[in-house]
Amino acid sequence: MAYKQLALAMLRTGIFGFGGGPSVMPLFRHEAVNTYKWMSHDDFGETLAIANTLPGPIATKMSAYLGYQQKGWFGAVWATLWHILPTSLAMILLFSVVDLISGSAVIAGMIGAVTPVIAVLLGQMAYDFGKKAVQGFGWVMGIGTFILAFVLLQGFNLHPGFVIIGFIIYGLFHYRLVDKWRRRQKGESE
Repeated sequence: MAYKQLALAMLRTGIFGFGGGPSVMPLFRHEAVNTYKWMSHDDFGETLAIANTLPGPIATKMSAYLGYQQKGWFGAVWATLWHILPTSLAMILLFSVVDLISGSAVIAGMIGAVTPVIAVLLGQMAYDFGKKAVQGFGWVMGIGTFILAFVLLQGFNLHPGFVIIGFIIYGLFHYRLVDKWRRRQKGESE
């Protein structure tokens, strides 16, 4: 009976939960506290607080905990599987539909019509980022960082994530160096 209750409760949280983990917590509370009386309101609040401190999605942590509380390790796996089942089936269905219609001339036309709009939006975003870089670094540094990024991405075929992390680290030191340089310039001019 406990496995059936776990499956039904987690299936309902998986189906009706929409908008991410925190928005599903009232459903978990309703199932665990009101429907099946697995725990009290206070116990649920404490469990939720502890689950929030751990890494990973809150909904799967709560389903695993409730399953573990009822039926041990197998219950944890059972409850988690029933919680993720609706989303997994929906994704399979949607990917099947996308695969089915991907060869359609109508869909190809829609994608063809949207492509220039996306190109303009990406161009506008690149222009805005470039403008901010030039405002923050100046023309020479702005153009220099653009050329450096282009060479790293195209010439050395470096992964964009590494380039972004490198520029973030550089940015941390750049502003510290600029602040020191400005303070030194103020000290010399006074």
